[in-house]
Amino acid sequence: MNSRNVTFDVSAESWQVDEVVSSIFHTVLFLRSTGKFIFKSEEDYFIKTVDYAEVECDFLDFAYVRCQSEALNHAVNGQISAFSRLLRSVEASPPCGVITLEFYHKERATWPFQPKCVAWETWTVRCEVAESRNERDNTHLKRQSVEEMLQEKVEYVTDIVNRHEYVPKMPRRSDLDLVFDTSYADIQPYLFEIRHNVSGAPLTPAGNALTKMFWGLF
Repeated sequence: MNSRNVTFDVSAESWQVDEVVSSIFHTVLFLRSTGKFIFKSEEDYFIKTVDYAEVECDFLDFAYVRCQSEALNHAVNGQISAFSRLLRSVEASPPCGVITLEFYHKERATWPFQPKCVAWETWTVRCEVAESRNERDNTHLKRQSVEEMLQEKVEYVTDIVNRHEYVPKMPRRSDLDLVFDTSYADIQPYLFEIRHNVSGAPLTPAGNALTKMFWGLF
């Protein structure tokens, strides 16, 4: 399976970064998650529905849909908040950074080796912080521009995700955890990892050492 890479370049003020990244990543994860699989046999199963919630942004006139899973949202929001805090601490002008949401599947390996992790889709947000020079520096127009940009990006995400050619095959029961993250009690996203960095430093995997990394981000 080829790996698909989608990159979004965005410019936003520091207090907008959390909501900009959340709008994009939560939209992707909602569309890349299923309900829990209930197996009757090795290959006979049904899938529970995915509960969802509409989120109204606090600092933008924008709303998006995300999975209604407290555990999943806590994990994702923690990574996004860490990225946002790191950006705010950068002394470079303008501060810029990159955050990626990468989906992968595992390939079984013979003992004693660990399964090999292979990325099949990567979503990257390259973010430049554009600070206002003063409180009256076209604040309304800038916010409206970010909102229009987000609407465009979310619509593009929906269009891309609906192209099923990149989705791994539905697994048998014995292979379920090679494709999906089964650790959540109420939802089953495809295996994914979020990584972030600022100022052009190399990305460091947060957990699994994926065999296909996304280079050339800056």
